[in-house]
Amino acid sequence: MPFIEPAAPRRRRPGAVLALLAFAQLIISIDYNIVYVALPEIGSGLDFSAQSLQWVISAYAVAFGGFLLLGGRACDLFGPRRMFTVGLVLYAVSSLLGGLAESAAVLVAARALQGVGGAFLFPATLTLVSTGFAEGRERNRAFAVWGTAGGSGMILGSLLGGVLTDAFGWESVFFVNVPLAAVAALLAVPLIAPDAPRGGGRSMDVAGALTSTAGVTAVVFALVQGPESGWLSPVVLAAALAGAVLLAVFVAVERRSADPLLPLRLFADRDLSVGTAVTFAYMGTFGTLLYFLTVYFQGVHGYDPLATGLAFLVPMAAIAAGSQTAGRLATRYGIRPVLAVSLAVGGAGAAIVGATMATDASYAALIPGLLVLGVGQGAGYTLMFGAASLGVSAEDQGIASGVVSTGQQVGGAVGLALLVAVANAGLDGRGGEALRAATNDGLRTAMLIAAAGIAATALAALGLRRHGAGQAAEAEAPSGARPAVQV
Repeated sequence: MPFIEPAAPRRRRPGAVLALLAFAQLIISIDYNIVYVALPEIGSGLDFSAQSLQWVISAYAVAFGGFLLLGGRACDLFGPRRMFTVGLVLYAVSSLLGGLAESAAVLVAARALQGVGGAFLFPATLTLVSTGFAEGRERNRAFAVWGTAGGSGMILGSLLGGVLTDAFGWESVFFVNVPLAAVAALLAVPLIAPDAPRGGGRSMDVAGALTSTAGVTAVVFALVQGPESGWLSPVVLAAALAGAVLLAVFVAVERRSADPLLPLRLFADRDLSVGTAVTFAYMGTFGTLLYFLTVYFQGVHGYDPLATGLAFLVPMAAIAAGSQTAGRLATRYGIRPVLAVSLAVGGAGAAIVGATMATDASYAALIPGLLVLGVGQGAGYTLMFGAASLGVSAEDQGIASGVVSTGQQVGGAVGLALLVAVANAGLDGRGGEALRAATNDGLRTAMLIAAAGIAATALAALGLRRHGAGQAAEAEAPSGARPAVQV
């Protein structure tokens, strides 16, 4: 049953709560990338095969994407603070299991459990930001802080992964999450207001939960396994077909359900529909660039894990600057134009980086493009989730967050699969310097295609409704007019 608005919600320390929510988002973002630079040591330490090593990454992505709708609706039915805590506990337990793993199977299972934890934690965090801060200046500021943590955390994960792996071994990239998640879970109790008493006659849509989770999981599995096994391989085709059938059944179930997991009426909301499409495209373009830059630094220029992490400090600073600037500009000019311009700036940055990629290019030559790219990337990340949540009622914020987050995960899988295929197209049969040159050419082509995709995403963002600068005034509404979940 959903949480209901209390008669006189108690206002808690908003600064401390926002810091906690940003910290939780930082944990999610760090964990998304921290294992990348540790993969070679993980593979040799646990005897992964070349084919199975990808599942250290893929198990997390498949579980995360598959359980997001369930995690989002659980926020609406049981309350976001409960799901916030559940997600963090799952993160802590699974990270401990991962660090202690002595076999490949145990580590892959731990990564899948981390993905489930993320699928509960991410919608809960997004819901608490969307409903806990008044629409307008206050919420824009909150999303700026939250977005800074998310955007910077993905790069910080690469840096932290390099430092920890070099100093303490691959196990440390899992153990580091245990105290972080445990502390965040403990702080949730005093800082976040309790979920309101559950009321109404609503219950979990079991049929919808099963079909959506299985369907999305199968689709994400097909997307992440396709580049490895081949798009026409039996396992990939079977997964894709099963996913399509299950999602069709899910839609049929939702049309007939009196209390659906995903009310289809939500897709009539233009901001949610366009915002989900923008998020999908953002992750299919921006979301892949960290991978390609990592390959460029290590495969073309021979950086070690620590040097690779340090190379990301420049874009991390630019992402933080873009995130903070975006919130202020959105309050003044409205989310739609600022989001579109941010994406256009990021697309220009990606084009500049792609144009300067070369086997003999210095790191300094990349800095101008990385700065422009980072500013646009950080600003876009901050605004796209807030844009999608505008106008969604408090009782549906959890599932709306789940929808947008699912678009994020599937978009990232689709974009990475397609662009990796482009980047690797000319590598067969090459070695030595020829391989290095071909790798650079493939990465540059992928980067330029991503830049074109980002430009198209900027145009798509113009489909959002106008919400103008008048939102700033709404931030000054009296406390009685604030959303149901007070923080």
